Parts: sequence; structure tokens; C-alpha cells
Amino acid sequence: MTRKVMMRRPSAAEEGRQTAGKTALTVLFACISILWMMPIVIVLYNSLKSNAAINLDTFALPAGDSFVGLRNYVNGMTFGNYPFYFSAGYSVYITLVSTGLILLCTSMAAWYISRVGDLFSRAVYYLCVFSMVVPFQMVMFTLAGTARDLHLDTPWTIPVVYLGFGAGLAVFMFVGFVKSIPIEIEEAAAIDGCGPLRTFFSVVLPMMKPTLISVGVLEIMWVWNDYLLPYLVLDQTKYKTIPIHIQYLQGSYGSVDLGATMALIMLSLLPIIIFYLACQKHIIKGVAAGAVKG
Repeated sequence: MTRKVMMRRPSAAEEGRQTAGKTALTVLFACISILWMMPIVIVLYNSLKSNAAINLDTFALPAGDSFVGLRNYVNGMTFGNYPFYFSAGYSVYITLVSTGLILLCTSMAAWYISRVGDLFSRAVYYLCVFSMVVPFQMVMFTLAGTARDLHLDTPWTIPVVYLGFGAGLAVFMFVGFVKSIPIEIEEAAAIDGCGPLRTFFSVVLPMMKPTLISVGVLEIMWVWNDYLLPYLVLDQTKYKTIPIHIQYLQGSYGSVDLGATMALIMLSLLPIIIFYLACQKHIIKGVAAGAVKG
């Protein structure tokens, strides 16, 4: 004999309280979003103002004599003897190559760690997890010296350094996802004649797409905006990434062209904002897919 469970329908007063609560949360998060966006908005309209106007009133909107149009952008991109497009090119190269190395190497390492499960693989996994909690300031001077000794102090070789620092989070997320993949799929591929490399690239890697996108977004945002590691490792007389180029927008006696600085900050923010908005839905999906199961 089965018992029917009757669900009580909420009363009009309860529905009203739930609606009011949702509305309050919507308003609260909308206000928080506006507060988070305000610094970007302030930088944007200050990039269209003269230096005098920025110093006089940072929060005033550009109008009349304070409005200089795109002059700050032109000044920022042509400042000094080091063109801005060199810095942009170095930043693009370092970001793309570093992210590609991190995704390829850590996904393969995570697959090995998850499927082998011996003492060595577990030790590697815990070392990667431990690296996530080690502050960069503890190793930055030793790292700079080691990079020089190993000739990793150029834009073409610094992605190897980023691979070491980005491996911890990536391995952690990939291992969690690989554990959720049924091993029977790989066994079926092996029966069909696939070797380990073909199994990984043809079967496992396509299934890791949500976590690949999620890790890729996080790593690109980190490498693109990073200032300290390139500043310590690269030769500043030869190579500058965008954050370092912005820091060098100084004239004689320490004067700073604030308008040009704001303009270049906007130029550096724009690509990463567009990229993040296009891929943000994959971050939560990838993190949820990479949660440790079993």
C-alpha cells in the first residue's frame, strides 16, 4: 500500500515574502556590481581628460576644456623610445604560449596522476596542491636568479616559468574532473587499439573541454595582468609587457602622464574584459565539473 505525499502549496503571504526576498537580493547584488564597475568607469572617463583636469577633480566627467578626446591614447602608445605595440606583442605571446603550455602539460599530468595512483603520482599531486599556498614573495628572488642562470629571462622562454607557477591550480582542477570520467571509456579505446597518447588526445582531452576552458580563462587573466614576475625576470632595457610599460610612463623629475596612463590601462583591460564576458559561463561549469568525486 503506497502513501501519497501531498505537497502543501505556499500561502499568498509566504509567496509574497519569497518574492520580496528575491527582489532584495537582486537589488543588493546590482548595487555590488555597480560598485565593482565604478573603478573601470572612472578610469575610462579619466582617459579622456587632460592631466590638469584629472589632478583637479578625478571624479568629474570630461567636459569643455578638460575633454581631450583620444589624445591620451596617442600619447600613451607613442611615449618614449619603446613603442607600445612591442609591449602588446610580448604580452600576447607570453599569455598565449604560457596558457597553452599549462593546459597541455597539466592536463596530461592530471590524467597520469588520476589513473596510475601510485606513491609517486600522489606525491606529485600533493606537491602541486602545496604550491598553491606558497606565497610568491617567498621565492621571487631565488626564482629571478634561477631564471637568469637557465636563460629563461626572455619573453620566448618565460612561459616555462609560468608553467611552474600555474601548474598547481590547473592540476588540482583537472585531477578532480578526470576522476569523474568512467575508466571503461578508456578501456574500450584500448581494446580498439588506441595507445596511451591516442587515448588521451582522442578520448580524454575532448571530454575535458569544460575544465580546459575554465582553467584557460583563469590562467589568461592571471598571465595577462601579471606585473611582478616579468618585472623580476625580464631585462627591462629590452623587453616590457603592458603592465611594465604603463609603470614606465614617467617624465622628468618623476612626473607622470596620468591621462596616458589611464588610456593604456583601458587598452590593457579591454581585451581581457571582452574575453572574460565571452567565457564566464564556462568558469562555473568547469569548476563544478572539476569537483572531486568519489
